[in-house]
Amino acid sequence: MLWKLTKEASRYKGLYLAAILSTFMLTLVNLAAPKLLSAMTGIVEEGVTESSITIIFWLSGALLSLYCVRILFRFFSSYLAHKAAWYLVGDLRSRLYAKLQTLDMNFFHDKQTGDLMSRVINDTRDFELLYAHIIPEMITNVVTFSGVLLILLTINWKLALITCCPIPLILLSGVVFAKKVRPYFKASQRCMGELNAKLQDNLSGLHEIQSFCQEDWENTRVAEKNFQQVRAMLRALRASAAFHPSVEFLSSAGTVLVVLFGGLFAWKGEISVADIVAFVLYLSLFYTPVSGMATLLENFQQSLAGAERVALILETKPSIADLPNARDLGKAQGAITFEDVSFSYTPCVPVLRHVSFSCKPGMMIALVGPTGVGKTTVTQLISRFYEPESGRVLIDGKDIRTLTLESLRRNISPVLQDTFLFNGSIAENIGYANPQATRTEIEQAALAAGIHEDIMAMPDRYDTQVGERGLRLSGGQKQRVAIARAILRRSPIIILDEATASVDVETERQIQNAIHRLAGTRTIVAIAHRLSTIRDADLILLLKNGEIAERGTHEQLMALHGEYYKMQIVQAGTEAEGLA
Repeated sequence: MLWKLTKEASRYKGLYLAAILSTFMLTLVNLAAPKLLSAMTGIVEEGVTESSITIIFWLSGALLSLYCVRILFRFFSSYLAHKAAWYLVGDLRSRLYAKLQTLDMNFFHDKQTGDLMSRVINDTRDFELLYAHIIPEMITNVVTFSGVLLILLTINWKLALITCCPIPLILLSGVVFAKKVRPYFKASQRCMGELNAKLQDNLSGLHEIQSFCQEDWENTRVAEKNFQQVRAMLRALRASAAFHPSVEFLSSAGTVLVVLFGGLFAWKGEISVADIVAFVLYLSLFYTPVSGMATLLENFQQSLAGAERVALILETKPSIADLPNARDLGKAQGAITFEDVSFSYTPCVPVLRHVSFSCKPGMMIALVGPTGVGKTTVTQLISRFYEPESGRVLIDGKDIRTLTLESLRRNISPVLQDTFLFNGSIAENIGYANPQATRTEIEQAALAAGIHEDIMAMPDRYDTQVGERGLRLSGGQKQRVAIARAILRRSPIIILDEATASVDVETERQIQNAIHRLAGTRTIVAIAHRLSTIRDADLILLLKNGEIAERGTHEQLMALHGEYYKMQIVQAGTEAEGLA
């Protein structure tokens, strides 16, 4: 994991090297300051004379200069490390989002949006902690510790070795702490992801929560998720609360040893007062890095827990991707063929069984049947959001697995059952399929979809904001905006998944007229429960238990007096009752 993190940060090595150099120089300044103070103490101990006053003034000036230089190096050390770290965080967030866009639908089946958002926003932020604080401070601590130890050895090697006595105990406690606290931080960040997921879910379903008077129940569930994260973090902090005082005690014990044995050595004449002063001054520098390692270990475990969650996504390989020799489809004609296609989302639970059909360019093919028989799955396989377990799907006679995903999906415009609109204007949502489209082209697409008059009746017309997920529009208006978006793309294949599910009879008639205008110019794959929508389809496929039970035109299927005929009779009776 450390090696992977280092590779991620290597693109900003210039900034890091400059920050590390500044950190190194800052450490040298910190090491030099006690030496000057020790020298001044030695001069005072020997007795102040007129000539020594001049030396003291020079040493004071040098000490003041060192402190001024320290300000400069501290600025560069801190700012450059933060600059590199935040650029890395921004880069990782972009990469993580881009990676999520490449993953197939199977990846998202057991994932929650809030948890994925937490990984993109919260977990990547831990990289700033790692590269702007932990690593620079580790370098400072290592250099400071090594430098001070070398200086202490030159002053009095016996006392220096006595000073090192607590170090093995501190290191051992650090190893024990790291192993104990890391699972707690991982649990805390997992709980944070679950909390974000719950909040995202509840805010999206706020209308349902209020409609069913479930505010108290949802308050309880959110509080439960919230305090799960709190308890996980407190378990980590409890371990930290025991670890930090232990390190401080061991460091203090080292100071006591130095004072005790330093006094004995001074009594025996083995060390001077100036050297004892220097030893005491350097002692704070000596134990500060060791004590600081406790905090760094805690932060490092937290950063590593977040890094693992980020790496898990970055290392995920999509099961659906371009083959090495994939080719560009170009502008398709629109012929679609299924050859003995079988598919299942989970093992041993087939959704499609040996499905075969074909349609020529410009044909309208309709998929009908009860809910859950695989109609939407057929359309998802055409766009290659899933791979068949067996069989092939072809566009213009080419196996779609041999084509690039971008060129395949460029030739398909979907209007899905669950219409999604972005938070923006109506014009922006229609033009999303074709960013280069002019306002005139957007309006023509809206006219073709039967939504233009509704838009013109709105106060801001095409600049009307639709709200999150199109909240400010009715269900029928959202679907017609989605149809306009599909029309504007001018793709040779249009998929209509329940395009008239949420519209009234008049709007349905307008959409049917729009579909009729497209008929013959585009290949249309339509899923419909309202059979009146697909009455004029060139081919109707009735799916049952994942298989094609009936196929033909409306007239041919009615003549069979089979399942399609029964569905038609039932719907006709239901519509008649509704009109009555």
